[in-house]
Amino acid sequence: MKYDYQIAEINVARMKGVNINDPIMKEFVDNLDCVNYLAEQSDGFIWRLQGENNDATSFNPYDDEQVLINISVWESVESLHDYVFKTFHSDFLKRRKEWFQSYGKIHTAMWWVKEGEYPNIQDAVTKLDELQKNGPSELVFNFKKVFPKPGHS
Repeated sequence: MKYDYQIAEINVARMKGVNINDPIMKEFVDNLDCVNYLAEQSDGFIWRLQGENNDATSFNPYDDEQVLINISVWESVESLHDYVFKTFHSDFLKRRKEWFQSYGKIHTAMWWVKEGEYPNIQDAVTKLDELQKNGPSELVFNFKKVFPKPGHS
């Protein structure tokens, strides 16, 4: 059986605020719904992790209130790239130092998932950890070194 694949990603950030309700985070939080809506309307968007507030800020896999995660699935690396770097989202990337501290050397990881599958939080965290420890491979990678879909060279 031949599968088609989609790209899953996790990104992690350590807030400057003590938690998501810290006043330093207000502008970021005030724009979350807009940025998430933009993702959902973007070409190639498939799925994103959502909690009780329609965002992922309630998840805490690192047992640290200052760490935020985001997980999503896209049709292709190109569609994810376009959303991240060519939309209103890129304005927030450029300003991330206003809200976030440095988070290690790697804060985004991508990997291929079979069409219709969605990563759970622990699997995504494990992928990011693997990328941090071992660098890019066909199992997990980043925008700087992308690997093709399984079965595609």
